[in-house]
Amino acid sequence: MNPEESQTPQTTDESLMQKEQPKVEQPKNSSVESVVERAAPNSTVDRQNDQPTSARSNLDAEGQSLTDELTQQSTAKVVTLLEEETSALGSQVESKSKYNRQEEEAAQRVAQLQSQKQALKEEIASLQVSYKTLQAQLGETQMAMTQLVQETLSGLEQRKAALQISVEQLERRQERIRNEMRTTFAGTSQDLAIRVQGFKDYLTGSLQDLAAAAEQLQLVPKQKPEPEKLEIKQVKPAEEQLGTPQFAQQQFQDTTKQVRRLIDQYRTKPDYYGPPWQLRRTFEPVHAERVSNWFFSQGGRGALRTTGSRLQNILIASAVISILHKLYGDRIRTLVLANTPERLGEWRRGLQDCLGIGRPDFGPDRGVVLFETPEALAQKADRLVKANQLPLILIDDSEEQISLALLQFPLWLAFAPDPKMMRSYDDNY
Repeated sequence: MNPEESQTPQTTDESLMQKEQPKVEQPKNSSVESVVERAAPNSTVDRQNDQPTSARSNLDAEGQSLTDELTQQSTAKVVTLLEEETSALGSQVESKSKYNRQEEEAAQRVAQLQSQKQALKEEIASLQVSYKTLQAQLGETQMAMTQLVQETLSGLEQRKAALQISVEQLERRQERIRNEMRTTFAGTSQDLAIRVQGFKDYLTGSLQDLAAAAEQLQLVPKQKPEPEKLEIKQVKPAEEQLGTPQFAQQQFQDTTKQVRRLIDQYRTKPDYYGPPWQLRRTFEPVHAERVSNWFFSQGGRGALRTTGSRLQNILIASAVISILHKLYGDRIRTLVLANTPERLGEWRRGLQDCLGIGRPDFGPDRGVVLFETPEALAQKADRLVKANQLPLILIDDSEEQISLALLQFPLWLAFAPDPKMMRSYDDNY
């Protein structure tokens, strides 16, 4: 056996071992490096085969064919490995890129959530500050409201106590005034009225007795007209009794009802544009009480305590005049007594304002007559009575004394001055 031939296979085996060694030593290298390492033994074989020997010419063809086969096989393997590694690297690169994208998205999401978390923390902190501020304001408001309610309640309690004291003082004053009116002015005037009425009844009875005695006398024929005169004397008291208004007696219930109805009308339904001689001003309950007292308690003859104001006195007198005009019409003639022209002027203006009358209604032969002296008023009232008319005498509170000549007439109203009230009547307007 040729020694060269025996050496050739060994060389081939060595080259194959060298081809296998790089695979074992560097399995983790890239595909390009493995191809280069695998191609290196082929070049060694080629260099060994290039030696010009004649003995190896036969083996060259066999070795060349074997080398070609090995080269093709190694190339196919290398290509297969390259494809596998390329696909593996591609999948790794794709998975890595996907992971990187997911990681970036996760990082962005985390950053977004962190920013939202920070915003929520800031909002929670601001809400906590606002809550604390509102809680403090609410506490201050509650304290202020409590203090305000306490101050208001204390003020109301003080006002209530003051009003109670004022009411008690007014009630005591009212009771004292009523007692004084009942014991002094009203009682005195009522006593005088009773005495005058008794004297009047005595005179009437005396005249009737005189007339009866005259009828029983035996007279000569020339004196036959005298019984007619006596009959006239008997008729006069009857006419006087029929013409005298009565308000407090039981048989005059219709007149009493009419007077009460007029007083209620003036108090509840005032008519500021009514006809003349009708009350046109606001009529308070205190005024209605005094008018009712004068009509029903004093029988249209008596004195009332002054209200402290001439205007209020004129209002009460106007209500009396209006009621009497409703009852008796033009038969009523009002006679006003005041001691100065200034006060008479106040009465004239007040009656015009309260009753809606004018200057033509004032005069000696008109509805209202003004007097400065009681004597002249008494003479005028006497003439009115003889003319079958009803004089209403109004006496101002400036008159300190009432003439007895005025007390004989059926209707008179005097305003008694209050000794405790020192005031000037000229300063009312």
